[in-house]
Amino acid sequence: MTVSFHKYDGEFFPGTGNLGEVGAGPGQYYAINVPLSDGMDDESYEGLFRPIMDTIMAKYQPDAIVLQSGADSLTGDRLGKFNLTIQGHARCHEYMMRFGKPMLVLGGGGYKIVNVARCWTYETAVLTGVHWDALRM
Repeated sequence: MTVSFHKYDGEFFPGTGNLGEVGAGPGQYYAINVPLSDGMDDESYEGLFRPIMDTIMAKYQPDAIVLQSGADSLTGDRLGKFNLTIQGHARCHEYMMRFGKPMLVLGGGGYKIVNVARCWTYETAVLTGVHWDALRM
């Protein structure tokens, strides 16, 4: 099962990922694409992410979760053109943790290096239960 929340306008690389692409053959309906437009913010993203992931977790009941999240969805990324905050990005990780499944979390994407470093540091803290304030010197 693959679920992909991503920028899609028909031209953005790799040009795949429209709503109708759901897998093929024995993998049909094991690929779900959630195409997004430029400008997506925390509230809009979470408004899609939570109910979609609730439905998928209930229907497919996976034994584990591999979560790959690109920092190119953060505000200021020159390629992604979304407006997610680091905290909003991390709330999706927190949300998936509530399912109580083993998780492998992978970083990805991100073309504003300072955003990438801050994002992965913050999300590592969230995932390991370290309070963010404890990281400030």
